[in-house]
Amino acid sequence: MHMRSEFDRRRFLQATGLAALGGTLAACASDDGIGGAAPEPTQPAPTGTFTEPSAPLSGALSILMWSHFVPAHDTWFDPWVQEWGSRVGLQVTVDHINYAELPARTQAEIQANQGHDLILHIAPVPQYEPSVLDLTDVVTEANNRHGEMLELCRKSSFNPTTGKYFGYAPAWVPDPGDYRKTLWTPVGLPEGPTTWDELLRGGTEIKNSQGVQLGIGMSQEIDSNMAGRALLWSFGASIQDESEQVVINSPEAVAAVEFMSRLYRDAMTPEVFSWNAASNNQGLAAGQLSYILNSLSAWRTSQETDPEVAADIFFSPALRGPADARAASHVMYNWIVPNFAANPDAAKEFLLHYTANLDVVAWNSKLYDFPAYTDVVPDLGKWLGADPFGAQPPDKLSLLEDAVEWSTNIGYPGTANTAEGEVFATFVIPNMFARAARGEVSPQQAVADAEAQIIPIFDNWRARGLIGTGGS
Repeated sequence: MHMRSEFDRRRFLQATGLAALGGTLAACASDDGIGGAAPEPTQPAPTGTFTEPSAPLSGALSILMWSHFVPAHDTWFDPWVQEWGSRVGLQVTVDHINYAELPARTQAEIQANQGHDLILHIAPVPQYEPSVLDLTDVVTEANNRHGEMLELCRKSSFNPTTGKYFGYAPAWVPDPGDYRKTLWTPVGLPEGPTTWDELLRGGTEIKNSQGVQLGIGMSQEIDSNMAGRALLWSFGASIQDESEQVVINSPEAVAAVEFMSRLYRDAMTPEVFSWNAASNNQGLAAGQLSYILNSLSAWRTSQETDPEVAADIFFSPALRGPADARAASHVMYNWIVPNFAANPDAAKEFLLHYTANLDVVAWNSKLYDFPAYTDVVPDLGKWLGADPFGAQPPDKLSLLEDAVEWSTNIGYPGTANTAEGEVFATFVIPNMFARAARGEVSPQQAVADAEAQIIPIFDNWRARGLIGTGGS
């Protein structure tokens, strides 16, 4: 089925904000960081495992994926998957492209009805469900081998209305707060802010006394999408409820928008409206931002490019608001197999091989990638408590051991359905916050206007039978 009837290409290309994002190389990573050397691992790497495919494989397997935010991952991944291909009788090719270009490339291949057998996205892509294979068989087999998939990942890849897995989500990435300790210590918060109110109070004082702003984006890029949702959830608001009904227009959502507007006025500057997805990392590493919501990739880069900066970057859990302390997964892997895939059996076998080696994946991403099947990575807690890659202090990442408890999926408290996918891709939420923060409309009007955009999206997908009453 061509995607044009499901999701208009022109609107999609506008939604992805490619013109604004331009050639961002590492959406959520800092500069490539040439010069300097990565710390040598202090522990031995896992050895990995191999299982014979359930049936003979042959031919070719083509993979399209993002350029990982931790470059060491890609250096490892390509020869690793090609070695597996040689072992099972496949010729494997891997193409890496910038994350910002991935949605348009996927859309183009779907419309052309030809392209890669396997495509990796880093956020849920339920809007592609009509154009991809149901991967229930992969999930079922992985569950049989490794136990149940984390609920966080299941709800990021499963449509309860159709009973289909539109994607396969074997890995995810936490989204903690990243802060510069030397900036927060003088304002009495050496461990960083723990609540949104502390973020406002401390961030305002840092900006006034030290001239350094906060870095919470309100732009058409993935980090702004995640940050806006975290704020909504922490204030008790959401886009939909558990039954996939639109509930964005609530007093709690208005309060969240009012708070973001004050946070902008008191602790930020207009750059946050035009950021790409690398901007907050670059600003943190350069000492131009005191706090961002992000993963650990910028810090890992700083370990090589500026160890003094790396020593000053610390992490904190999801900020607590009036109702909750909840963050989106920073990255949620969604492997998809398009309907046109020439070798879907090989794609599925690779996904099972990848899942069985999630410990190797986590290691070679320098603990960026977390497993959806926790038993496959039994040493993750030990690694986080004593970072093998040179954290100072060694337990800097220990707070991430319980990150699943404060992380959730796009679409919370429901699932990542097709409507939520389109709302995400069209940046309704960061635009809502930005319009109020700039003073273009009141917070109440910004929320009402967002609702007016969201309801037709839900109605459209509901009419197509791809969302319904939700459920588990």
